[in-house]
Amino acid sequence: MDSVLQTFFDVHLMASVFPDLIRIGLVNTLTLAGGATAIGLVVGMALALAALSRRAWLRWPARVYVDIFRGLPIILTIFLLGQGLPLAGVHPFGTNSYPYGIVALGLVTGSYISEIFRSGIQAVAPGQLEAARALGMPYLTAMRLVVVPQGVRNVLPALTNQFIGTIKDSSLVYLLGFAEGQRELYRIGQDVAQRTGNMSSLVAAGLMYLVITVPLTHLVNLLDRRLKNGRPKTATPQAGDGPGPDARPTPMEVTSA
Repeated sequence: MDSVLQTFFDVHLMASVFPDLIRIGLVNTLTLAGGATAIGLVVGMALALAALSRRAWLRWPARVYVDIFRGLPIILTIFLLGQGLPLAGVHPFGTNSYPYGIVALGLVTGSYISEIFRSGIQAVAPGQLEAARALGMPYLTAMRLVVVPQGVRNVLPALTNQFIGTIKDSSLVYLLGFAEGQRELYRIGQDVAQRTGNMSSLVAAGLMYLVITVPLTHLVNLLDRRLKNGRPKTATPQAGDGPGPDARPTPMEVTSA
């Protein structure tokens, strides 16, 4: 039992690695996840609208994109884009691997977010679009001002949940070989574990992931409950309740008086 505790819960080793996990790993993990989510939101919305289009030349490419990026393992996509593009002579970001990791993760995230947006938009009652068109709005304007905002509101918990998944998936970009100051949580824990032969640094990295994801998970549950319950209703007068002190008598009351 002592050897297990020493291997996984070496307090001194965990304390020595926490500064790097917080100062470097946490910042880079949130940067990777935030950048990938921003790209995913833009790509996902464009794909969702294309998938819902009546034009086949828009609908089918969106469907193919989603099937490919959702069907491939994320680590394979990251490797193909992050290592394959520079090997092919395509260097949009020079020799810096960090942007390649964000873009690769963002393109994958976009394929999942597109399905979230599509389901949210389709959940909006068709009468909303018909009413907007009846008021004279063009189709795109009605979608932008009426349908899409309601669809996004419907899927806020799912989007937050996807962000949690992207935070965890950011640990896969380590294979691109980031510089010392670009390492995310997992890579820092792994480097210390390889150097010391002790798993406590990886346990410390796992604790940092939990610090991020557990509050976000509770936020998802809170958003889900709020959206299901709706806004609290104002109290309505009950039978037997007398009129307020400032209530005016009705004509019938005046006549009978």
